[in-house]
Amino acid sequence: MTSGYADTPWPCEDGGPHRPQTSGEWRGLGLSPGGRLRCTTRSTLMSTMTVLGAPGDVFLLSHSALRSRFGLPTTARVERIDAATLDPLAQSPRLPGGPMWPGGMAVHRNGDLYVVYGRYAHRLDRDCAVKASLKLPVAEPYNSFVILENGLIVTKNLSRERPARLTIIDPETLHPATADIECPEPSIARLSALGNSVYVVGVRSIQRYHWTGDGLERDDRWRFDYIAGTRQTHGWDVVLADGQAWFMDNGHHRYVTTMIGRGVARTANRLIRVSLDNTADHDAVEISGAPGGSITNPPLYDTMRRIVVAFDSANRHLRAWRFDAANHSLVPLWYRTEIGCASHMLLDTASGDLITNDYRARGEEVVVLDIESGAERGRVRIGGLNQGVVFPSIGWQRDFYWCSMTKVARIFVDEASSS
Repeated sequence: MTSGYADTPWPCEDGGPHRPQTSGEWRGLGLSPGGRLRCTTRSTLMSTMTVLGAPGDVFLLSHSALRSRFGLPTTARVERIDAATLDPLAQSPRLPGGPMWPGGMAVHRNGDLYVVYGRYAHRLDRDCAVKASLKLPVAEPYNSFVILENGLIVTKNLSRERPARLTIIDPETLHPATADIECPEPSIARLSALGNSVYVVGVRSIQRYHWTGDGLERDDRWRFDYIAGTRQTHGWDVVLADGQAWFMDNGHHRYVTTMIGRGVARTANRLIRVSLDNTADHDAVEISGAPGGSITNPPLYDTMRRIVVAFDSANRHLRAWRFDAANHSLVPLWYRTEIGCASHMLLDTASGDLITNDYRARGEEVVVLDIESGAERGRVRIGGLNQGVVFPSIGWQRDFYWCSMTKVARIFVDEASSS
C-alpha cells in the first residue's frame, strides 16, 4: 500500500493528511433545484469528528470538557454509530486524556483505529475495544496526528510558549519509533503531510520535515516567516494542494460558544500561499479587510477548478479566488458577507457543492453553496448553542455528517423534494 491510511472514503479528519476536505469516492448530495436538505441530530458531549471505516461503519470521537475548568484531567470516547440513526452500536471506555483540546482519530491501513487526545495515544479495534495506550511525553494536549505513507504516526503537542515537539509512533507497538524532534518555535496548528513529509505551521513560520529512514529531518531550505513585519497572530492548519501550502493567520481568538467578534489582533486576517518548491514564491492577501479578523481552521482548495475559499469567522465573511497557476496569482471570484462560517468544510468536486456552517441567532445551520459563484443551493438547521469549529465528514450515501461540539448531525437529501 502507498498510504498509511485505510482504503476508505474518509479515513481521517479532512479526508487525508494534506487536508483536501473532499473525496473522489463520495456520491455527493445530488441536490436538484427545489430539493431540500433534512437532518437527523443527536446531542453529544463535545463531538469532534466522524470517520468512515469498513463499508457502513461510522466512528464518532467526543471528549469531556467541564473538568478542565477545575484543572482536572479529561477523557475521550470513541463510538461506532448507526450510519442513519446515529445511535451507538459499540463504545469504548473513557479514554485517558488529561489536558483538554479536541483530539484526532483515523483508521490505519492495518484496520485499527488510532486516537490522540490530551497527552495520550490509543489503539482500538472495530468494536472500540482498547488494544494499547501510550502516555505522550509533554504535559500538554496533543492536537491530533498524521499518518505517513510508511505507516508511522506523527503527533505534536499544542504549544503556545515553548518549542513544539514531534513524536513519531510505531503503529504496531504504539511505542516511540525514534527520539522526539524539537521544533524551533511553538506551534498551535495541526500537522499536515504529503507522503513521508510533515508540514508544521509554527506561531510565526511554516516549515517541513522529511522522513529519512532513521527519523524526521528538518528541511533547512524550506521555511517561510509569514509573521515578519506584521502585527498578525499565528496561523492554523495548512492545506497542501496544487504545489502550494494554503493557510490563514490571526488564529489567536477568545472562542467560547462562537467565533463571531472573538478575534484578538486588531488587524485583518489573511490567506497565505507558499510554493512547495520555493518559499520565495508566496502571497498574503486580506480576506475581508475588517479589523479583528480571526479564524481557527484551514481554507479549502478545489484542485479541479483551482478555486481557494477562505473566511473571516470573527467578522462573518467568506471569499473565493481563482488561482492563476501560470502566474502564481490570486484572482478574486466571489465574496459573501454575513455568513457565520468557522468549521472545516466539505467539497463535492463533481457538483461543485461547497458545504460550510452558518451560525445565526437561532443557532447552527449548515449551508450548501456553489463553489463557482457562491450562490446558495441548500440549507438546514441542526441547532445547538455552539458555533461548530471542528470536523465534518462525508457519508456512505447522499449524505454527510456534521459535528458542532454539542451536536452530531447526519444531513441528507429529502428524496421526495428532489425527485
